[in-house]
Amino acid sequence: MGSTATIGVQAMMLKDSFAEIGPFETLRKVSTIGYNAVEISQIPMTPENVAELERSRTELGMDVAALSVALEKPEGRPGDSLRDDFDKIVDDAARLGSSLLRIGMLPFPAMKSLDAVIDFAREANGYAERLQEHGLSLYYHNHHIEFAKFDGKYMLDIIAGNSPAMGLEIDVHWVQRGGLDPVRTLQKYAGRTAMVHLKDYRIGSMPEAAFGMPGSGDFTGFMQAFKDVVQFAEVGEGNLDFPSIIPAAQAAGAKYLLVEQDDLYGRTVWDALQTSHDNLVAMGHGDLF
Repeated sequence: MGSTATIGVQAMMLKDSFAEIGPFETLRKVSTIGYNAVEISQIPMTPENVAELERSRTELGMDVAALSVALEKPEGRPGDSLRDDFDKIVDDAARLGSSLLRIGMLPFPAMKSLDAVIDFAREANGYAERLQEHGLSLYYHNHHIEFAKFDGKYMLDIIAGNSPAMGLEIDVHWVQRGGLDPVRTLQKYAGRTAMVHLKDYRIGSMPEAAFGMPGSGDFTGFMQAFKDVVQFAEVGEGNLDFPSIIPAAQAAGAKYLLVEQDDLYGRTVWDALQTSHDNLVAMGHGDLF
């Protein structure tokens, strides 16, 4: 049940650029690097921004792969919620040619208890069923917290079991950080995964400043730096086995493979996206762009 997936960009990385020069000019730069699909995240879906996204489709040929939604308004972040903006979300998706919607994170209140997780999953399932009536599919994006176990079951499986109408967006970095193998995880959720986040997992270097900390009594600071050597990385710059991950994602039925990096460690987003693009081309995936 393999698919020819399209490699695109997860626009969380671009939110500063969207705010600075707008979606159209931002996506023009993205297309110049070689990406022709984008998953929209963490930008206000104002009439102006939606119009520029629509223009990006017609003038740049940019595929708006998916739109981000939340159950409730996320604290401190822009975006539309299924509770408050259902009709607007449906209209925006139709206008932008997007049939995929994704919930990017477990709502903070749902992290409190297993009951809260189940309540979230059931409510999300209700929206997923309603969205299907409009030709839209809803997906859930994992971090590491979903690999906590309750009576031997992963939280992600509890969410999936209580939301049969909702699919999954598997983030391979967070799978690894959750202690699981990305390839086996993609195989496990084959047929239910329409989108995969390509994000590498790198063990970085200790900063020079950290080595003076124990001598000055700041042992806590040193240990924090020690812990922070686990980093997000450009695709191909870390330890994940992307030559195995990408075929596994395609075999699982993924339509989009979205490059994302949560922290750039001082690099520009353009340099980071270029590195990921060039490494994916060198791996033999130039035909997926």
